Amino acid sequence: MIKFYTLDICVWKEVCMGGFFGVVSKNECKYDLFFGIDYHSHLGTRRGGMAMYGSRGFDRAIHNIQNSPFRTKFEKDVADFDGRSGIGCISDYEPQPLLIQSHLGSYAIATVGRINNLDELVRNAFAVGKTQFLEMSGSNINPTELVASIINQKDSFAEGLAFAEEVIDGSMSILILTEKGLYAARDLYGRTPIMLGVNESTGSYCVSFESFAYINLGYKDKKELGPGEIVFVTAEGFETVRPAQETMKICTFLWIYYGYPTSTYEGVNVEQMRNECGRLLAQRDDAAADLVAGVPDSGTAHAIGYSNASGIPFARPFIKYTPTWPRSFMPADQSQRDLIARMKLIPVDALIRGKSLLLIDDSIVRGTQMRETTEFLYESGAREVHIRPACPPLLYGCRFLNFSRSSSEYDLITRRIIKEREGEDVSDEVLSDYADPDSVNYREMVDEIRKQLNFTSLRFNRLDDMTQAVGISRDKLCTYCWDKRGCCSGGCKGC
Repeated sequence: MIKFYTLDICVWKEVCMGGFFGVVSKNECKYDLFFGIDYHSHLGTRRGGMAMYGSRGFDRAIHNIQNSPFRTKFEKDVADFDGRSGIGCISDYEPQPLLIQSHLGSYAIATVGRINNLDELVRNAFAVGKTQFLEMSGSNINPTELVASIINQKDSFAEGLAFAEEVIDGSMSILILTEKGLYAARDLYGRTPIMLGVNESTGSYCVSFESFAYINLGYKDKKELGPGEIVFVTAEGFETVRPAQETMKICTFLWIYYGYPTSTYEGVNVEQMRNECGRLLAQRDDAAADLVAGVPDSGTAHAIGYSNASGIPFARPFIKYTPTWPRSFMPADQSQRDLIARMKLIPVDALIRGKSLLLIDDSIVRGTQMRETTEFLYESGAREVHIRPACPPLLYGCRFLNFSRSSSEYDLITRRIIKEREGEDVSDEVLSDYADPDSVNYREMVDEIRKQLNFTSLRFNRLDDMTQAVGISRDKLCTYCWDKRGCCSGGCKGC
């Protein structure tokens, strides 16, 4: 009977945040836009879109990219586009960019973020004037359309963007393409990044979620927007229309899992952080394994750092098959996702049979597939399977970014175990004790996870080591999903 390796990838760990890219140039720039958007494909799996302003005015294309990469779906569109400015995005939720006509003029808009108070903001929009919204399937309102309606309540783009950032509970980074140039607004607490790049040889500026997306296009780093900062960009340069705010709470999971290895946020490279994270994890460990392996892709750099620090050889006992299974092919249905995960990773028997393996993944979420992975390794002849997640146990669902479609925190194996021990009504004080790696409750919870998932041993990375690996001030990081810290300075609804 043929068995397949499975990857621990579930509704909580899917990449579903999205990313965007924009260009303004003195010359034709459609291919810069096309490839810049494509370099964000690791951040979303469902929809892609691009809009340009040219001789015909605004042109736009949006496609479903679930079964085909962005490049394949947009090759014909980009050939027909023309213009010296444009924006585009990868999104797992709503179709975008949207084309808007308002008293501010015609413009295209793309967003990355999450709105927790959407119903309240819709009611407010109706109260302000006779507003209408187009319904998406499922009778949902497109959040990007709502953001546009909020911006349109003010007398300028700068005022509208600042207003939107203030009234949205959650986070929202925004790109707006006008006839005159491009506005970029980083979310109020800087939970997601925005980089500004310049190509002096072509007279072009770009705005990008990922810092690496423009390197091969000839751009160099010009500026990283601060939290809540708003800039207006033209081919001649840029101006700050609202300065950066003091409080930053950038998402730590960008380095642990979501960010691409070549990306840099707040001056800290993702690959470098993961290596350091693995090194610190190894310093507190005493496992005697034959090989160290990372679960592809995000676990690989963590494992290399662990291997270098521990002296245990690094190996790849399973390989991702990439020629016909691109990252973008990942259905929303969980059973289909599990099937694709099985199909994409191929085991190497010679590196499994008779070995004591130490596996590093970025995190343990539900644990279902990690348990299946462990069982598969035992059936394939592994002597021991030690698991070392690169981050602490997840105790809370993210309320700031669209990292999950799950509606229940009981999808987390930690919360299910705590529920079994404490009941459903658990206070934040009790949960804080379970987050403390020196507490009895923490040790017993981790041991129960180990038993349920059939690991030889289990040791999570510590929160203090993980944040040390990032290397920026602890108070600038959001660690909400681990310890419920990172809302803001204390004044938002999540505090």
